[in-house]
Amino acid sequence: MPLYEHVFIARQDLSNTQAESLIEHFSTVLADNGGKVADSEYWGVKTMAYKINKNRKGHYAFLRSDAPAPAVQEMERLMRLHDDVMRVLTIKVDEHEEGPSVQMQKREERGERRERR
Repeated sequence: MPLYEHVFIARQDLSNTQAESLIEHFSTVLADNGGKVADSEYWGVKTMAYKINKNRKGHYAFLRSDAPAPAVQEMERLMRLHDDVMRVLTIKVDEHEEGPSVQMQKREERGERRERR
């Protein structure tokens, strides 16, 4: 089955447990349609570059999934209909990276940045 990475932003006025329950809800949607979630991460509340629906901040969540295309389409459809979800991004990848995502890594673990001029 194809591999996907999903990031979604939920409203800032949700609690952390409500935001994490959204991750569980959409994971079960994938599982019910024949897919599985390989990994999920809750990135926390982050400030956005611009306002979305009058919100300056949002709860960010990340999912790595192994699911057929119809399951992903159904999950995206439900995300777009859900009142608490503001934005959704899904990317098809060739393989999942091992370990935590770049957002969850400490600065020391990340690769060296190139020198500024």
